[in-house]
Amino acid sequence: MTKITSLLVIFIISHANAMDYKFPNDFMFGTATAAYQIEGGWNEDGKGENIWDHLVHTRPELIKDGTNGDIACDSYHKYKEDVALAKNLNVKFYRFSISWARIAPSGVMNKLNQKGIAYYNRLIDELIKNNIIPIVTMYHWDLPQYLQDLGGWVNPIMSDYFKEYARVLFTNYGDRVKWWITINEPLEISTGYAFNALAPYLHLNNTGYYLAGHTQLIAHGKAYRLYEEKFKSTQQGKISISISGLFFLPKNPESVDDINTAERANQFDRGWFSHPVYKGDYPSIMRQWIDEKSKEEGSPWSTLPKFTEDEIKLIKGTSDFYAFNHYSSRLVTQESGDPDSYYNSIANYYASVDESWPKSSPAPWLITAPVGLRKLMVWIKNEYDNPPMFITENGFGDNGQLDDLDRISYIKGYLNATLQAIHEDNCNVLGFTIWSLLDNFEWMDGYAIHFGLVKVDFNDPERTRTPKASYTFFKNVVTTGQLTTNSCSKTSEL
Repeated sequence: MTKITSLLVIFIISHANAMDYKFPNDFMFGTATAAYQIEGGWNEDGKGENIWDHLVHTRPELIKDGTNGDIACDSYHKYKEDVALAKNLNVKFYRFSISWARIAPSGVMNKLNQKGIAYYNRLIDELIKNNIIPIVTMYHWDLPQYLQDLGGWVNPIMSDYFKEYARVLFTNYGDRVKWWITINEPLEISTGYAFNALAPYLHLNNTGYYLAGHTQLIAHGKAYRLYEEKFKSTQQGKISISISGLFFLPKNPESVDDINTAERANQFDRGWFSHPVYKGDYPSIMRQWIDEKSKEEGSPWSTLPKFTEDEIKLIKGTSDFYAFNHYSSRLVTQESGDPDSYYNSIANYYASVDESWPKSSPAPWLITAPVGLRKLMVWIKNEYDNPPMFITENGFGDNGQLDDLDRISYIKGYLNATLQAIHEDNCNVLGFTIWSLLDNFEWMDGYAIHFGLVKVDFNDPERTRTPKASYTFFKNVVTTGQLTTNSCSKTSEL
């Protein structure tokens, strides 16, 4: 999207405004990062190899620009600079992840790496010293390679390894960390086992897809119950799992078929990991369709595993707040003559976009549709009895320019959708997290896409950080608790 288009979007939004809303006084604003994407120090101070280290070193051709996260933003050494940038933003919290292989090189808890444990102690202490709340993600895609060699998330025993990893984190950091995310985006993690999409880059199709998701849910449940039984009474923290996904809207909002298709798509995408946590099992439509598809294919059992009664009890109720990541939406229909539509053969829907929705040129999957975020929060409210919601990721990818008007336009639209959900739909929203504080290693895209409020010069050995225009914009929102007067529409559904 051009600067002219960006300015036009901002102009339209600002002049359609009926009234300005404010965020609640206790609303939490923050930014997020992930260990592999920013830390570097990939084999330093006793850290072990993880699945991303392994992938980028053995198959560098799979990364769009041939790069890796060996140094990344060098936050392993420059974490104080990162905390200073967060403090200057006036954010209430900083969400970061812990590298499992830095804590225990093989992932097994009988051999801990004290230097790795000390690093996160320093980071947590630095945040608290600067009045920033640490929100800690235990697992953000970087499984120790030894555990992957045992089968990774398709091996049910991984849930026990994760439980013991969680025990070490609670023991070492729980006196200061009061907000935990067990697993970030289990759906995306599952694609790495199914469709040659992400590390470990396996092609186990739907069997790997649903088995990896199943094990992660049990792992989350075990970590939550461990905290509940052994740590919560003294540490008084909160735990959730960050669930990702598009939001699906009916292509024809007047069509009952399209409305039903959109609901089915949402249950397959977001209900997959929400339902077991909030209702005790997979969505019934998901169970029905996958079971039938497995039978049609001649499989002796369904590719969607079944929970035992004990596992249902283990998982149900394991969320102190509904954490979710959201970037974009899609239109869906059951029948489509559009050759460019994406087809989901299991859930039987075609997905497309409205051509009027702005797109990110380096990230074509990232299509701006703030109305989807608002409708998603209403969906969560209605589906799960309006739980406390926490937007744990939202952001925009571009080519790295400092004058990032497209990012400002994107964030403004999604913040406005959040205000609408709070004030008009009575959704119980606790906080909003920008992905990301820093430009970083964006997985299979390497450094070809930039999501940061702060530019990082990856050609400079010092990894110089430079705040962008969006950094100043977001700081103003955080400081005032509202979008600039007359800067955002109450009714806009761009």
